[in-house]
Amino acid sequence: MKKVIGIIASTAELKERIESLYKEDVKQGNIIIDLIDIDKIEEQGKILKDKGAQAIIGRGGGYKLILDTVNIPIIPFNMKVIDILKAIKLASLYCKKVVLVLGYDEVFFNYDEYRDLIDSSIKEEWFKSKFEIESKVSKYINEKNDVVIVGSGIACSFAQRYGMDSIFINASDESIRGVVDYCKNLLDTLEDEKFNNEILRNTLDGIKDGVIATDIKGNIVLYNEGAKKILKSDKNEVFNKYILDVFPSMEWLVECLSKNIESKRKIRYINDLTVNTSGKLIKIDDDTYGVLGIIQDITKLQNLERKIRIDLNKKGMYAKYSFDDFIFKDEVSKEFIEEAKSIGVSDYTVLLYGESGSGKEILAHSIHNISTRKNQPFVAINCATIAESLLESELFGYEEGAFTGARKGGKLGLFELAHGGTLFLDEINSLPLNLQAKLLRVIEEREIMRLGSDRIIPLDIRIIAATNEFLYENIKLGTFRADLYYRLSSLEINIPPLRERKKDILILFDYFVKDLLKEKYYELSEKEQLILENYNWPGNVRELKNIAQKYFITGKIKINENEVISIDQEANKNLNEVNIDMKAINKYIEEKIIETLLNQGLTKTEIAKILGISRTALWKKYNKK
Repeated sequence: MKKVIGIIASTAELKERIESLYKEDVKQGNIIIDLIDIDKIEEQGKILKDKGAQAIIGRGGGYKLILDTVNIPIIPFNMKVIDILKAIKLASLYCKKVVLVLGYDEVFFNYDEYRDLIDSSIKEEWFKSKFEIESKVSKYINEKNDVVIVGSGIACSFAQRYGMDSIFINASDESIRGVVDYCKNLLDTLEDEKFNNEILRNTLDGIKDGVIATDIKGNIVLYNEGAKKILKSDKNEVFNKYILDVFPSMEWLVECLSKNIESKRKIRYINDLTVNTSGKLIKIDDDTYGVLGIIQDITKLQNLERKIRIDLNKKGMYAKYSFDDFIFKDEVSKEFIEEAKSIGVSDYTVLLYGESGSGKEILAHSIHNISTRKNQPFVAINCATIAESLLESELFGYEEGAFTGARKGGKLGLFELAHGGTLFLDEINSLPLNLQAKLLRVIEEREIMRLGSDRIIPLDIRIIAATNEFLYENIKLGTFRADLYYRLSSLEINIPPLRERKKDILILFDYFVKDLLKEKYYELSEKEQLILENYNWPGNVRELKNIAQKYFITGKIKINENEVISIDQEANKNLNEVNIDMKAINKYIEEKIIETLLNQGLTKTEIAKILGISRTALWKKYNKK
């Protein structure tokens, strides 16, 4: 890469000498020289930069005037004592009082050390600021015929403006070579530094984790693209600023500096993200110079882990049904479906109540598919079908070695599999009390801990629970926690049994049969329709579907094993000829009472006690095993 040095020469003579010393560099454009213009000195730095200068050499006051006008290195062309003594000697030929105008940072010159060597009377005028130069010269206007100004190019330019004699402190060839060579070496170093910084920047920006570093005062000196994505601020908004002024949640990183300790990995919450953080002190020779913070968005890791797990366990991890799958005609059905749609678009926990077979699972699937989580997992579990000893590990997962027989590498629980999506807990009334307490914590804290682990895992899930019992009755019996019930039932949907939505019966039966028949035609008699409509349907839609399947196979509507009606043989039967068997009716009623109580979740012992019979007599009456 071409390296270009800009030089502001105080005199034409100095410009010619530099051109003579660096003919080839000037010819190739590696050195650009402009003569000082006292009226435009502050603009000259910008002009040289626009010409391509990557560093500028300025003499004395010129150096000070352009120092703050450009953002490239400005190198002072400092004077040598020998150069000052030569200029004073020339000035003494004027036989006037010599006024020496120097900047404090231009050179260290002690006049007293050279007093015996200098014949002339000398007055020293030292300036600190670039704005003082003119005033140091103009104060001698009234003595302009009796003084000679010795100083830098700017001091001499002001002297000439006010009609004073002046001697420019020229630079030796050695001084010129020294500052130009220094500038060349500086540009070489800056190029290497830029190269290394670019490698570092590309490396850090290629890291997905956020990397942020501060100096010992807490000012941000490093900030990569990963940090920008997590902390939601551009680099130019935070660079060189005190970290707590822009990121108040980063007090843990400042604490590393104040206590001179490193921060171990810890889960924190920043900008609605779950992140894993750590802080490491930046030390040189045991002295602390700053701190480096790492911010890892573990939400992405959890999503990756969940995706891998789902790829291995695709079955049952998605919602198969939607509200379009509901076949209905009854206004009662329309009412609870519309209510479910309104609740579905929210993200709250939902409790579904309905008898067995009434459609709770289809409704849970549909609620998920209308929510913002529809593209995320839908994980369903029936709490009544898994042994209590296995249920906890299924829900919460476990670490390797958590118990005898634990899988190598551990196992993700259903809560983790559902991360980002919905977990459907069917028959939650069967959940043991000890797991009810853990479920309550998950709902409240949105975090779990695997069996055998001491690590908290944050969760982002929606919970839909379902029950075929009125839970407040279970609360009275002490089998269900009241606090969990109130957490679950803030949004509750009651699915009416099929017997309360009679207009749905025939349309559902027709749907199920036609789904099996495909394009074949069938027609129910009026009597068959009455049988379907007047039946109590204790098994609800599930039972209706079974009846439809039996009808497809046998051509008969077969209900409750005791009542078989042939479409061909019974179509014209006279209802007046039906014999009433009271014994059979009583037996049927007893069976229905027992069946209803069982569907409501009562145990065999409880039902026998209610009916005032023994457990053995109960099963003789019900005759089901």
